[in-house]
Amino acid sequence: MSADMSGDTTDAPVIELRGVGKSYGSFRALDDISLSVRQGHVTCVLGDNGAGKSTLIKTLAGLHKPTDGEILVDGEPVEFANPRDALDHGIATVYQDLAVVGQMPVWRNFFLGQELTGRFGRMRETEMREITRERLTHMGVDLPDVGVPIASLSGGQRQVVAIARAVYFGARVLILDEPTAALGVKQSGMVLRFIAAARDDGIGVILITHNPHHAHMVGDHFILLNMGREVLDATREEVTLEELTMQMAGGGELDSLAHELER
Repeated sequence: MSADMSGDTTDAPVIELRGVGKSYGSFRALDDISLSVRQGHVTCVLGDNGAGKSTLIKTLAGLHKPTDGEILVDGEPVEFANPRDALDHGIATVYQDLAVVGQMPVWRNFFLGQELTGRFGRMRETEMREITRERLTHMGVDLPDVGVPIASLSGGQRQVVAIARAVYFGARVLILDEPTAALGVKQSGMVLRFIAAARDDGIGVILITHNPHHAHMVGDHFILLNMGREVLDATREEVTLEELTMQMAGGGELDSLAHELER
């Protein structure tokens, strides 16, 4: 996959975290996290289970308030009281469960909770079908019949519907929670192409993943978490796939072990 970074970008961060920490009692889930998310860039946050990725998602999505540090949107400090606050600032999160209703048609899921209505509250079905079809086609999913149940789609296609929905309803930043974790190679490729398309449309993307290969295919910036702390903060130009994979596997710990074994 091409890693062309020719999307509409700006140097000013849409979201910025400065020294953000999160504690649950005596447990420190996040410690001094700083990162910036810009339009037309993909920021990859990597780490194994327990690294702090889920806590970071919940903090950015307005589910949890940080214990310390600050979050800025367009350079202004913000405090999200709930997920609605985050959405109102253009931050949309697509979780692994996707929040779709399996037996509902694709178009109904696309507009779920935000249906277009006309006189007497009647849904404007024809218009919603056309918008759904157009947005999916724009992002590379050719689905002739958007009236099929969304459960009949592949895992990759369902991911694309959820992401396209967030973009259509005004997301400036997309937080994607392990979107390729349960997918095969072909379906993962579909989702990664969609992420690249969203980036090229000027959307800022935060890709949460434990897969360095997928991250390196689309990423512009890489943050690696380990036990709630940043252990790597590098741009695409500063880190190779091999180095990223090594860091994910233990990095300095493996180097120390190899040195000991060589004695």
